[in-house]
Amino acid sequence: QVQLVESGGGLVQAGGSLRLSCVASGRTFSTYPMGWFRQAPGKEREFVAAINWSGGSTYSADSVKNRFHISRDNDKNTLYLQMNSLKSEDTARYYCAVVTSDYDVPAFDSWGQGTQVTVSS
Repeated sequence: QVQLVESGGGLVQAGGSLRLSCVASGRTFSTYPMGWFRQAPGKEREFVAAINWSGGSTYSADSVKNRFHISRDNDKNTLYLQMNSLKSEDTARYYCAVVTSDYDVPAFDSWGQGTQVTVSS
């Protein structure tokens, strides 16, 4: 099972941008579809975006479509989430995960520490 470490979160004003990174251990990262999820206080964890193994196909939740862009660098074992035009409702802890072929479902029931994103209005 791949180990994942997220980073890049922080405090940003509404309308600003952040780029999250997720570094994976192991040699199998390039074979997995990957995704980003987020969880706000008092809410369920929700799907944000996903990408297939090669990076050729991406999927996004309607709430972030055209604002967030997922990408990956398999040579660096790294997954990215570029977040633009941030809104206060994007405030949450963000997690990366291996996903199933459905793309919006995590493949394993284990999570890293995540990275906190806070958007001030």
